[in-house]
Amino acid sequence: MFVPIKNKKVYQHVIEQIQNMVMEGTLKKGDKLPSERDLVAQLGVSRTSIREALRSLEVIGLIESRQGEGNFISGNIDSSFFEPLSVMFMLNKGNPESILELRMIIEVEAAAIAAKKIKEEDIEEMKNLMDELRKAQNEIESAKVDKKLHYKIAQITGNYLIVTLLNAISSLMESFIKDARGMILREEEKREVLMEQHQKICDALIEKDSKKAILAMKEHLETINETMKKLPKKKII
Repeated sequence: MFVPIKNKKVYQHVIEQIQNMVMEGTLKKGDKLPSERDLVAQLGVSRTSIREALRSLEVIGLIESRQGEGNFISGNIDSSFFEPLSVMFMLNKGNPESILELRMIIEVEAAAIAAKKIKEEDIEEMKNLMDELRKAQNEIESAKVDKKLHYKIAQITGNYLIVTLLNAISSLMESFIKDARGMILREEEKREVLMEQHQKICDALIEKDSKKAILAMKEHLETINETMKKLPKKKII
């Protein structure tokens, strides 16, 4: 199953082999890795290199160590790339416009795909989420439902990569949605604007109209964009 390693930076090659096996499907979520002793034998490397590799894989969230049981491929791999992307964004002095551009790329097309693939149970859930949004008692609740609505649209696409990409900017999105909503909702009339825009998106999906979904999502994100231009950058970063 494993290939002996003879090159330099041995632990990095161990990492690559395990990552590749996950990508190929040889190792799946929840699978137990061989013991350190077995890995040493199969890979032909030192125990120190194996331990370095396992520590690194645990840090990035690909594996999890269970006391007395061993090392397993993480059952929550999806979340392992959330924070690294957020950290990278901050280290590179990212700006709010970058987040919006990424949202435009992902969410406009996601809305179009979702309109084609939406099922009856999805329609019911979208209606329930809109009810939740209307009944939200405060902006903390509203922001949570807002996020759930956008994530639901991604899930309806059935495209795992779209969902993963949207999740991968989770911490940025939380700040983004909260601050943008707070800015918009300082004016009473704009509350209705935000609600109407979400309703338009939902209606387009319910009607299974991709063109309407694209236009509704673009209108919504453009409104957010105009709002974001007025926000101090420190609120986002």
